[in-house]
Amino acid sequence: MRLPYVADPPPTSTPEEAEILARVQARRAPGGLLALDRALLHSFPVTDGWNAFIGAIRTRTSLTTIIRELIICRVAVLNGALYEWDQHSPLLTEGGLSDAALRVVRDTEAIVLEKIAEGVLSPAEGAVLRYTDAMTRNVTVPDDVFQAIREHFNDREIVEITATSAAYNTVSRFLVALDVGEKNH
Repeated sequence: MRLPYVADPPPTSTPEEAEILARVQARRAPGGLLALDRALLHSFPVTDGWNAFIGAIRTRTSLTTIIRELIICRVAVLNGALYEWDQHSPLLTEGGLSDAALRVVRDTEAIVLEKIAEGVLSPAEGAVLRYTDAMTRNVTVPDDVFQAIREHFNDREIVEITATSAAYNTVSRFLVALDVGEKNH
């Protein structure tokens, strides 16, 4: 890491900082703080907002585990966030994604439409990967890519897919810039 990690647990100097730390520890229970937390906790206010937002993305959306983790893992691959991949790819496997589909998620050169035709990905999974690719690589989402998402997901799910992709683009950029987990430098 490019900065020293804070202690585990870090000292707090105000009741507000103690409350923020308690919320992060509760979210990570029963395990301890992650390297990501120990980087973020250099700034308690940023950590608090991060914990609330990413916590909502991870645990309060209506997305299935596979759809949520497809987005997170694809963003990790596209942005070279190896720490993020290591944290989330096991959740794809646990969620029931096939090994062949997992290889597609890791292969940024794979032609997603071909993988749908071959039955490696479902049409909904393929639409999510194409949408995530567009958001991550270009920011702008072409109409045909958006229409494919529209065919498989309702308005709430589209907002949640979009927010998940945007959120984990933030996470991956933080991880890579600071080399959290010592995976990128």
